[in-house]
Amino acid sequence: MAFLQKIRPSLPRPKYKFLRPALLSLCLLTPGGLAASSGLNELDNPQLRGTATFRYLGLPLYDAQLFTPGGSAFSWNQDFGLQLQYRRNVSQKALVNSTLDEMQRIGRAAPVRDQLQVCFKAVKKGDRYLAVSEGPNKVSFWLNGRKTCTMSYPGIKRSFMSVFLGENTRSAAFTQRLRGQ
Repeated sequence: MAFLQKIRPSLPRPKYKFLRPALLSLCLLTPGGLAASSGLNELDNPQLRGTATFRYLGLPLYDAQLFTPGGSAFSWNQDFGLQLQYRRNVSQKALVNSTLDEMQRIGRAAPVRDQLQVCFKAVKKGDRYLAVSEGPNKVSFWLNGRKTCTMSYPGIKRSFMSVFLGENTRSAAFTQRLRGQ
């Protein structure tokens, strides 16, 4: 230890002392933006279109953001990204079951339980899931910036995303705000 103390004073000091704290601050202040960017890179010029908070019995469950190419109006005919930031811990089983229940409730059921169990992991408060459509038959998922899977099924984009963006969601006001209307 004494050896290191003798060498340390002789090491050159960096010229830009402020650089390390500035980079650390940047990383700490923008983890969600950096994490989401990896999945959003799949879209052409993704821009934020709308935001909304989903509540159940008055309790906020998650904050949602819709990204469209250039921030254009929402359209099922173009690819888009939907990010959810959770305000509560949710188990994998609850995520899978509630998604399948909602898909069935809105008339968009698809036999994708096995795929959802691969895609969905349990989330903790603050975790972010990003779903990005790739044409009508694929949706890719990222959890906190790491890709978990790509779900493939005929019409899965509309089947899955209709839970949040369709005509028969649990909250019309939530969907309108998310669509930027």
